[in-house]
Amino acid sequence: MKEREENLAGYLFIAPMMIGLIVLTIIPTIITLILSFTDWSFIAGIDKIKFNGFENYVKLFKDDVFITSFKNNLFLLLVVPIQLIISMVIAVIIDKHVYFKSLLKVMFFMPYISSIVAVAIVFQLLFHPSFGPINQSLRALGMANPPKWLADIHYALPSVMIIMVWIGIGFSLIIYLAALQAIPRDFYEAADIDGAGSWKKFWKITFPLVSPTTFFLLITGMISSFKAFDIVKVLTDGGPAYSTSVVTHYLYNSAFESLKTGYASSIAMLLFGCVMLITIIQLYGQKKWVNY
Repeated sequence: MKEREENLAGYLFIAPMMIGLIVLTIIPTIITLILSFTDWSFIAGIDKIKFNGFENYVKLFKDDVFITSFKNNLFLLLVVPIQLIISMVIAVIIDKHVYFKSLLKVMFFMPYISSIVAVAIVFQLLFHPSFGPINQSLRALGMANPPKWLADIHYALPSVMIIMVWIGIGFSLIIYLAALQAIPRDFYEAADIDGAGSWKKFWKITFPLVSPTTFFLLITGMISSFKAFDIVKVLTDGGPAYSTSVVTHYLYNSAFESLKTGYASSIAMLLFGCVMLITIIQLYGQKKWVNY
């Protein structure tokens, strides 16, 4: 009787989360999967649903805009390792050589918690081709034709990546600092006694012991890069010439501007599959380099 009461209490505690998971995640995912095999618009009504098999998926691989968006998403994955390397270096410096750690944590974390719209507007001004402070500084240094940044198809996506790195460094930095402070100082003292240098201590002690943190940030960062939407929507709206269009932005346009709900659902399922594949590969790969 007591065991049954304890089990009931456990089920009651997890019930809110399970209900939310089922109603807000599992059921919508199943509905999206079903709709991906239809030629339907949500404004047409449920009675207008027409199944067309794999036609949406075949169209995707012939859709130049989708292919460009997908390539841009793959390029955006470079943001994650760059962000992690910079964050780890700054975290090690702050942890070992800086006294005002709390102040620096707040300074680096501010971009992450700031409004994306506000950040985008600031960088639109900074990257302005004619009057932006960055190009004015480059002209003052002697560069006759500085890049047009967000207005140039060759520099627009790298510009977005720079902003994404700047925004995300704060979160990774805070997580890395927590991981560094959890490393026992005895390891470093033993390494000092053995005469190990700074680089050897980092490579043999710091890096292996923060590898679970790196793995966590790697997975969440890659998922976030595939979900990137707001910064692209506000900064460039996918332009110029789709050079900054990403899968989520194209999905939004297909669903709510072109009103192609079935086609947008197929994009969503393909995106889900890509994220799942990357996560599975990383889960298997972690056994070789993550130390718990």
